[in-house]
Amino acid sequence: MTLTRIPLPDRLRAAAERGGSDPVPPKDAATIVVVRDGDDGIEAYLMRRQTSMKFAAGFDVFPGGGLQADDHDADIPWVGPAADEWAARWRCDARLARALVVAAVRETFEETGVLLAGPDADSVLSDTGTPDLHQARNDLEEGRIGFGDFLTARGLVLRADLLGAWAHWITPAFEPRRYDTRFFVAALPTGQRVGTMSREADHARWAPLRGVLAAIDAGEAAMMPPTMATCREVARHTAASIVEASACRTFDTVVPRVVEIDGELFLETELGEAP
Repeated sequence: MTLTRIPLPDRLRAAAERGGSDPVPPKDAATIVVVRDGDDGIEAYLMRRQTSMKFAAGFDVFPGGGLQADDHDADIPWVGPAADEWAARWRCDARLARALVVAAVRETFEETGVLLAGPDADSVLSDTGTPDLHQARNDLEEGRIGFGDFLTARGLVLRADLLGAWAHWITPAFEPRRYDTRFFVAALPTGQRVGTMSREADHARWAPLRGVLAAIDAGEAAMMPPTMATCREVARHTAASIVEASACRTFDTVVPRVVEIDGELFLETELGEAP
C-alpha cells in the first residue's frame, strides 16, 4: 500500500474543521482520461476548472461530470462489453454501470468534442469538428436533445469497447459537494481532435504526464488526489495499450480522509499497488 498526504487546500479547510455533521450523499459521476502518445511519452487531456466553479475550482481535471436521467436510457445504441460486464468492474448494478459508460462518453463529447462512437462496431467517427456536431455539443450541454437521440439521428453507436475501467474515488465525507466517480481511460480516436473548450474550463491542454508529475514532485503544481494518482498510474503505459492494460487492473474504492499532523491538516489517501 502507498500512503500519500497533501496539505488540505484552503477552500476545504472550513468544511473540514466543522466536521461532525452527516455527510452529503455522493452523486454518481464519470470521467474519462483521454490519452494520446506524444514526443515526450503519453499525454492526457487536462482542463483547468474555472475559479468560479463550486467544485474543484482552479484545479486540473479530466473531462467528465455527473449522471443525467437520460443516461439510464436502455435504448441508447451500444456495441462492446455489455452492462453486466461493466457492473462487475464497477461493483454496482447493471443499470448504473450502463449509465456510467453513457455519461462518460456524453460528457467527454460535450466538453472536448471527442466522441467514442461510430457507424458500427468496427469503425469510429474520424471528424467531430463539423459545424453540425459543434451545434450538437451545445444542444446536449443545454439539454435540448438527449444523447441517445443524438446518436440515433446520425446512425451512430456508442463504442463501449474503446473504454477501460481504471479507478473509483469518492469525495471525502466532510465536503459539501460529493461525487462517487468512476474513472475510465480511452485513447484519442484516429483523426479526431479536441474542439472548442468547455465553458467550465478557463484553460485546457494536452499534457505530457512525465512533465506533469515532475512539476508536482517539485512543488510547482498541485492536483486533487484522484487526478494526481491517476496521472501517476496512467504514465506507466502508452495510449496504444491503455485500454488493454485497464482490463488487467484491480482497484479499490478510495475515499481520502483528513488527518491532523503537528497542528496542520492534510488529505490522506491509501492506495493499493495497481499494475
